[in-house]
Amino acid sequence: MTPSEPEVITIHIMGKAYQVPRGLTIMRALEYAGYRLLRGAGCRGGFCGACGTVYRTAGDYRLKVGLACQTVAEPGMYLTQIPFFPANRAQYRLEQLKPNLATLVRLYPELPRCVGCNSCTKVCPQELDVMDIMARAMRGDIAGVADRSFDCIMCGLCASRCPAEEVQYYVAILARRLYSRYLAPPARHLTARVREIQEGHCDAELSELAALSPAQLKQKYDARDIEV
Repeated sequence: MTPSEPEVITIHIMGKAYQVPRGLTIMRALEYAGYRLLRGAGCRGGFCGACGTVYRTAGDYRLKVGLACQTVAEPGMYLTQIPFFPANRAQYRLEQLKPNLATLVRLYPELPRCVGCNSCTKVCPQELDVMDIMARAMRGDIAGVADRSFDCIMCGLCASRCPAEEVQYYVAILARRLYSRYLAPPARHLTARVREIQEGHCDAELSELAALSPAQLKQKYDARDIEV
């Protein structure tokens, strides 16, 4: 290897060995190896949760999980992607539910099986205290679950590590939906904006935007005032 050449490492993708430059994330390593990512490659910034990956490192029997866009490839790594984690997702109509513990347990009866192992918290790429969120759920604290789980990206990694087979992220989003519909105070500014739209106050501006070309829309978007 000459000084100008990058150091390479060997990783295994779906059981096949590939040599890739050291320092690449798993996602970049997959692409370097020739894989075209049609699924499991969303924002690439650790925010969307689409690139869940199962891997094992050399000399370690344990299976690990992480986001492919954030986890750096290691020598001897064996990996495969799980862009969708096949956890149980309850079916429900929100308008028929009540915001209480009974609703959470009826739809997710595995909720009380939590053993407090904290595996869910340790694996969360958002560094959320998932075990605390589930403890609040088991107390029926809908507002607390909604608040503490606000940054959840629904990657499913918590469920993949749970020995009680809970689906923490589905419980959390149910709580957020219940809170939004039944417990959150009305957003007066949103109500006022909807009324303005219904009364036609925005028609002229919308017509102006609709008449612009894609290039003009992009220019207008790039020049917009950005809230800090």
